[in-house]
Amino acid sequence: MKFFNYVPLFLIALLTSCSSIKVQTDFDKSVSFEQYKTFAFYKPGVDKVEISDLDKKRVLKSIETTLLAKGFVKSENPDLLINFFTKSREQVDVNTFNNGWGYGWGWGWNPWMWGGNQTSVIRTTSGTLFIDLIDAKKKELVWQGEGDGEIFRNQKNKEERIQEFVTKILEQYPPKVK
Repeated sequence: MKFFNYVPLFLIALLTSCSSIKVQTDFDKSVSFEQYKTFAFYKPGVDKVEISDLDKKRVLKSIETTLLAKGFVKSENPDLLINFFTKSREQVDVNTFNNGWGYGWGWGWNPWMWGGNQTSVIRTTSGTLFIDLIDAKKKELVWQGEGDGEIFRNQKNKEERIQEFVTKILEQYPPKVK
């Protein structure tokens, strides 16, 4: 019976450990993050991001929604300026395998060998979303989060995938200082 008490914990751990987005963060350890309560987007930086305007709007909306849920307030006179940028890369995996029954007995021809080699090519696109938090007064980067994961070109639910990236990254803010 005790086994069933641990099943929900195991499932939660399994589901959270299998995230398809890898997150890393870095921050200025001398900064007190409790001082930051308001934010605005850093327009010159956001304007330079080389993604479609539709995706740019999706990322901005996701960041705004996540920060508001954390208790931040959007302001004309912000404590933090928010910038983001992206990188992507294509990976090509080529696999060749023999689809026969076996490899035979040593050198030479094997009459029981059938089929032949098959090659598969799998192309995936991986992307990284960087989110920068900049102290508005000092104009210094104080926190950076990056999320790396697979991008699906013909994905129907782009908003959900972008929100997943943003949420996973901003879960790490504010940093836990030891």
